[in-house]
Amino acid sequence: MTALAKATGDAVLKFEPFVLHVLCQELQDAQLLHSVAIDSGFRNSGITVGRGGKIMMAVRSTHCLEVPLSHKGKVMVSEEYIEFLIHTANRKMEEN
Repeated sequence: MTALAKATGDAVLKFEPFVLHVLCQELQDAQLLHSVAIDSGFRNSGITVGRGGKIMMAVRSTHCLEVPLSHKGKVMVSEEYIEFLIHTANRKMEEN
């Protein structure tokens, strides 16, 4: 709260989800891994094939959180709400 009160611009609490990039030799390998990731709840997963034929499978979680806390130096939330956000972000980290 002390650091937030000293902020002169916009402050945001941001929690980004788990991401795992896997380089695959064959497209079939990436497709199998993609199916396993989706079935395991990693709904934002996907396959990318680069110009040189490099096949990359990204396993991505959906557990994100982005909340503005201050705007132009003015704190927009209470200390109680920040504690709630921290608890929520920590729970998302455990789920990751």
